[in-house]
Amino acid sequence: MSRQIAVYHQEWTAMVQEALPQLSKPQATVLAVFSLGKIFARSCAISAVAAFLAVTLDQKSNTVRQQLREFCWEADAKAGEKRRDIVVETCFVPLLRWILSRWHGTQVALALDATTLGERFVVLAISVV
Repeated sequence: MSRQIAVYHQEWTAMVQEALPQLSKPQATVLAVFSLGKIFARSCAISAVAAFLAVTLDQKSNTVRQQLREFCWEADAKAGEKRRDIVVETCFVPLLRWILSRWHGTQVALALDATTLGERFVVLAISVV
């Protein structure tokens, strides 16, 4: 791994672990590596990210790709004994708190979406953009 990327990796992993303490250390590490890989690969395609990370981490591309894929799966679909789900709902408040703590503007953009489910329900989603 190049020296500069190794420094980014350590710093970013520490920031993710601090901002999202409800994640296990392996979950936070994979999330950090995955997100950093997207930035450096300049792509969100899992194959492109895995190819970049494989070279950077000196691992096989398919191994990295599988690790990234399993990160998104439910616990029962993952390999290993200590497999865990990521409960996404528990990440919302800490993630928003982290984003706002680093926000330098005076305004935050929100997106509203109303989706009708049949004739009985409307789901209203509010997102920070």
